Formats: sequence, C-alpha cells, structure tokens
Amino acid sequence: MPLMLSHTAPCVLIRREAFERVQLTRSQIDEAFNLTPEEFRVEGGLIVIGPLVGEDSASDLIAQLEDAGLVYYDDFFELSGNWPEWLRLFAMDQTR
Repeated sequence: MPLMLSHTAPCVLIRREAFERVQLTRSQIDEAFNLTPEEFRVEGGLIVIGPLVGEDSASDLIAQLEDAGLVYYDDFFELSGNWPEWLRLFAMDQTR
C-alpha cells in the first residue's frame, strides 16, 4: 500500500533492505529524532521517516544514514515537502 508524503516538511525514504543491511534500528532513529509512530512508517520494502520538522532534522538524518554506510539515491532519498497543498504524493517500493 502506498504511503502518503507530507507537503509541509521533508521526508526521507529508505529502502528497507538497506536499512536492515547496515543494522539500523527504529529505536536508534527514535532516540535521535524523537519520532511519533506517524513519523516512522514501514510498508513493504520502504521506510518513510517524516515529516521532519526543525531546521536541521533532515540533514542530520541524512548524515546519520551516510555514517551508517547508506548511499544517497541508491539506498535513500529526501523529498523536500515543498509542493502545493492541493497535490498529494504517495510512495511505495517497486518490488511489489
């Protein structure tokens, strides 16, 4: 099932396989960013983190993912959340 993406703030989309490959856990991300259940969603092979509020939240998460060994674009991707309210975007992994 596709996950709706927020137009109000950035979201980071991560391939679940890559997240698990580098042995990241939800608790590590929660500890660093104090996320709610709605801000860390998993569907199939995709993890969506966000909307990430705060000036540096998205860049801090990207740095943490890269420090763990993930590669931008190949393993994860950031969507800015900068589009009009009348447009809804949904994401899902291609493996289904």
